[in-house]
Amino acid sequence: MEGVQLSVDLKDFPLLVSRFNETAARAKDMSPLMRDIAFLGENTTKARFDAGIGPDDQPWKPSIRAMQTGGQTLKKSGQLRDSISSEHTSHSAAWGTNKIYAAVHQFGAIIKPVSAKVLKFFLPGIGFRSAKQVIIPARPFLGINKADEADIADISEAWFEEPWS
Repeated sequence: MEGVQLSVDLKDFPLLVSRFNETAARAKDMSPLMRDIAFLGENTTKARFDAGIGPDDQPWKPSIRAMQTGGQTLKKSGQLRDSISSEHTSHSAAWGTNKIYAAVHQFGAIIKPVSAKVLKFFLPGIGFRSAKQVIIPARPFLGINKADEADIADISEAWFEEPWS
């Protein structure tokens, strides 16, 4: 190269090297970051139950029970909401429920009789009914919306910026 040249070696900047090394070390075990993300997911999911909306910010289709007897959809006893918990590892964050019936609410279901021609069930205020099948619409409660995505990005950015503060 002709002209004037300046050469810089990172070893001449120990503070910079130290911060790079700390940032790299953080990437090896991100448990604190993953804990915070899991906690956020658990709490936003519980807040959606309280608001009666899905991760798409759309209200859940009201259940027959909620329409007939009052209360909120997916909150008859509060067990599903209260079962939401989170866990994390050094590189992952997860939240959800151990309730066996949760998938029916998350994805919807069609219930058909197994050993009879029709299903028979009782509806409060109406009485006994029968049907060849019952369709339970999906009412997603697990997921990440745009606000969650932005919060996760903010939490992550702050965590990785900490060595540089």
